[in-house]
Amino acid sequence: MHRNRTKLLAASGLLALTAATGPIPARAVEPSQSFAPPLQTLTFATATARPAPAGFARAAGLARHAGGAAGAGSTRNVERAAGAGFAQDAGGAAGAGFSSVVPATTTTPFSLVGATWADPRTEVDGLVQLRTRAIGSARWTPWQALETDGHAPDDLRGASDPLWVGPSDAVEARVIGARGPQGLRLDLINPEAQDEPAREQAPTDAAHAQPTDNNAHKRAPNDATREQAATAGVSQDARNDSERATNDAAHAANDGAHAVSNPTRATNDGSRAASDPTRATNDGGRAVGERATLGGLGRRAVKVPLPARPVPRMVTRGGWRANEAIVKGEAEYTGPTQVFFVHHTATGNGYSCAQSASIVRGIQAYQVRSRGWDDVGYNFLVDKCGTVFEGRRGGVGRTVLGAHTVGFNADASSIAVIGNYGGVRVTPRVRTVIAAVAAYKLGAYGNAPNGRVVLTSGGGPRFPKGQRANLWRIAGHRDGGLTACPGNALYAQLPSIRAIAGAAPAGVHVLRIGGTALSARRYFSKGLIQPVWTSSTPTALINRFEIWVDGVLRVATPGAHRTTRLRLTPGSHTLSVRAVHLSGRSTTVSSRVIVDADAPVFAAKPVLALRPGTISSGAVPLQLRWNVGDGVALGSVGLTRPLAINLGTAARSRDVAAPPNRATPFTVRALDRAGNATSATITRTPWVVSEVSAQRRGSWRTLRNGGYLGGTAVAGSTRGASASFTFTGTSAALVFSRGPGAGRVGVFLDGRPQGMVDLRSASSEPRRIAWSRSWAGGGEHTVRVVVEGTPGRPGVALDGLVYLK
Repeated sequence: MHRNRTKLLAASGLLALTAATGPIPARAVEPSQSFAPPLQTLTFATATARPAPAGFARAAGLARHAGGAAGAGSTRNVERAAGAGFAQDAGGAAGAGFSSVVPATTTTPFSLVGATWADPRTEVDGLVQLRTRAIGSARWTPWQALETDGHAPDDLRGASDPLWVGPSDAVEARVIGARGPQGLRLDLINPEAQDEPAREQAPTDAAHAQPTDNNAHKRAPNDATREQAATAGVSQDARNDSERATNDAAHAANDGAHAVSNPTRATNDGSRAASDPTRATNDGGRAVGERATLGGLGRRAVKVPLPARPVPRMVTRGGWRANEAIVKGEAEYTGPTQVFFVHHTATGNGYSCAQSASIVRGIQAYQVRSRGWDDVGYNFLVDKCGTVFEGRRGGVGRTVLGAHTVGFNADASSIAVIGNYGGVRVTPRVRTVIAAVAAYKLGAYGNAPNGRVVLTSGGGPRFPKGQRANLWRIAGHRDGGLTACPGNALYAQLPSIRAIAGAAPAGVHVLRIGGTALSARRYFSKGLIQPVWTSSTPTALINRFEIWVDGVLRVATPGAHRTTRLRLTPGSHTLSVRAVHLSGRSTTVSSRVIVDADAPVFAAKPVLALRPGTISSGAVPLQLRWNVGDGVALGSVGLTRPLAINLGTAARSRDVAAPPNRATPFTVRALDRAGNATSATITRTPWVVSEVSAQRRGSWRTLRNGGYLGGTAVAGSTRGASASFTFTGTSAALVFSRGPGAGRVGVFLDGRPQGMVDLRSASSEPRRIAWSRSWAGGGEHTVRVVVEGTPGRPGVALDGLVYLK
């Protein structure tokens, strides 16, 4: 326990009330608690001794055995059923069968009550019971037993655990069994008092006053072999920390950002950082420039600033209105946190969470004013709704020496759950909050919260001074002392708390990577990416997220973040998202990201050519051809003009059409997987030339029908009859009418034979392109047709020529 100085409480801080007898009328008007004194005391009067109710001796013996000489801030569960039975057996009249009593007494308002006595080395042999009356009520509560749990080396008075009774203005108490110890009294605490005297001292009987020098028995119950080093701040870890003092300011700022904010918080961390080499540093801050590795893949030291380790959300001392005026001396510090003790306050579960801050103030007042400690003993407290309160003064992120577990306060931290948890389990939320605070304190020094540690006792009832104890890193108070704290139900939950605190982050997944396209489990990007991830582990347990590229740390974000941005160089990369738990354990998920900064490339401009098909008044059949590729992965190819068509990535040609005698652009757009795009356009005009324009030789006759181009065509059936077209273009096609009786024609291009074209078909097909050719250039060409005079079907019907220009 933190060394508490032996000072007397100023007389002005106490209000000794004379016991009165008789009924107490209910108050009609509730007095203001703000102006009630912070501490009232009622002395037990000796009553006529009578036999205790049956079964009391057994229960009282249990209390002594369980309590033993447990440590500061310790608590013990009492069998409530037995206590209730005593109340029924004993009856309700003060002084009937009891060794000591406080008759029903009207008081100024109070909310928390405990029993104290002169000699802290003695114990109450009997069972102390009390009942109270709420302000403004005429009804008394049932009788309740005060729990006792031995004494602490720094106790200036013997004391029970305090009991929260809510705002009350009357009390009655009794001791069942043996006569109460000398100086037995009730201490009534008003946590709402505003007229706090400065630097008060606890009262004590002269016969049992503690010495005021630095004798070992009044020091904090730490390992004595460590005390000098802790006080002087010369441990190796402390020296390492002092070399990283620049991180303290960032850590202090982080405390405020993550706490349930209160602008009046008075931690003085920043001002003491330079002079206190024992201050716990933030692992996030000191990681700047350290060698970072990811599953053995790290290749070199990197200078990536890591965010400060997040401080669990909590109500600061300013937030719960800690009475700094009664705190004695300056905070003391110890070495790196090796163990985290879980307690319960044994103040009862009959409170609302709106009263939690008042309860914390009451505990501080009771432990300082009634027991004579320097400050509240616990490092942290948490209520049944999961709200965490900063406990002992000195800085949340620092290794404050507390007063909670005799023999093991050095290199330790603690949390106390407000209430009794002998038969009631804490909620999942509270369990997670305890795990988060434990992981925060232990993980800062690389200590696995679900592991064990061997520590040397500084001297206590269970482990004598110098004895080594093998403890869980997250331990119950009873693991270090002779106590039932933190209650059987909560103690049974410690394995699950260790599992939560010491687990690696779970459910880590990359949801998407902005700026990329996913294909075949690979992400393609131009370079700027924005990964988005998730984790099923509560944010309160996440230290940070790290983004690694090819085994090199690139970015680190706070644990509340789920996305970031970074730019990658061209090429194939392994992108890893690493979630780091407050415990230090981590989980990594990896993705393949391919950065392609170059757009697809067309080997040449697209090509348009006439193709076989039927010409209409609005469409000439064409074929579009292209050749495009990408150095990484082609994503899509599409026609954007004159209409939108998905062309696919494997195709190299597509049948299209264009209106006759009008220029039509065709644009092909290619997109790679990374989103780089390129386009190519070709514009052509399909000119339709009537058969009338042909130079004809031999016998031809005119045909008139609405099915022909322009309503006319020329027919030839005499062998050797010919017709020629001269044009300038990139593609040309001859238009005939095909049918069951159509014959054949020979085709000559620029005087060279191109073969025979058979025009016979099963059905009549006017305006049909029966022959076509294309050229890379747009030169002048002559096409000539010659009638074969095919036996049995000598006739042909020439309908014109189409060419592209």
